Amino acid sequence: MPRYRKNLPQLADRLFLTDSGLETTLIFLDGIELNQFASFELLKTENGRRRLLEYFREHAATAVAAGIGFILESPTWRSNADWGAKLGYSPEALAELNRQSIELMCQVRFELETTRSPMVISGNIGPLGDGYAAGTMSAEDAERLHAPQINTFAETEADMVSAFTMTTTNEAVGVTRAGVKAGMPVVISFTAETDGRLPNGQTLREAIETVDAATNRAPAYYMINCAHPTHFDAALAAGEAWVKRVRGIRANASTRSHAELDKATDLDAGNPVELGRQYRQLRRRLGHITVLGGCCGTDHRHVEQICFACTEIDGLQAAE
Repeated sequence: MPRYRKNLPQLADRLFLTDSGLETTLIFLDGIELNQFASFELLKTENGRRRLLEYFREHAATAVAAGIGFILESPTWRSNADWGAKLGYSPEALAELNRQSIELMCQVRFELETTRSPMVISGNIGPLGDGYAAGTMSAEDAERLHAPQINTFAETEADMVSAFTMTTTNEAVGVTRAGVKAGMPVVISFTAETDGRLPNGQTLREAIETVDAATNRAPAYYMINCAHPTHFDAALAAGEAWVKRVRGIRANASTRSHAELDKATDLDAGNPVELGRQYRQLRRRLGHITVLGGCCGTDHRHVEQICFACTEIDGLQAAE
């Protein structure tokens, strides 16, 4: 039975960590080949499952040590109907792997959750197309294509679904509508270019207000991911009502643009301590942002520094 589906604890004021750049960690640091960034394929082997468990345990343990919450995002960013077909999976095989991904998250929660560190399980949803490009699909098509994965998550112990690297409002609306119909809390995370706008030129304000208007404010909250804090910091003007809807950040380690990252053959891990400081500056100005993690190029070091910079931990001092 889902533990937090009816009452997401991260909607209160307490801090929650989540993980870092899973796919870039696996590819660049572990030397694992991922077809089309499909980390969910590791679920098919014992070694792959073991590596995923190690990754999530390490991140979750940081939250436990700090006495704060953690959100377990399933390794399913590429396991929607669109990418599943491209990777050669039948709908049945894809659904089974989505179920197994949530079971893996349940195992981590069983092992590590404490009263001080609640662990929310999220079914991770990725874009139907290129996460760096503006898509052209309608909201209706997005709802139809995302619904199978969301419906599968609804049958598991997942507490919510989170759609990351969203590049258009139509896709975000489709995901939200599918989630509402499945009875699942939905989080929408937009990505931004170096100018703080979506790939199609929309501002974050326009995107959030458009989705809220089309769905009667159905998303539980919004996030920003796959962009460096310097890309979107200026867009989050304190005091504007829409900014209060943004409760989470999963930033890139690198200041490179999406186009530069897409062509890169190396990993730009940036500076974990500096990234932690940038998160702390955001939190000081926008204290309602309580869900913190990383995206491309980040690993456990970055999440650890974000945690140190944004919390007070006995025996540990935030990097100055």
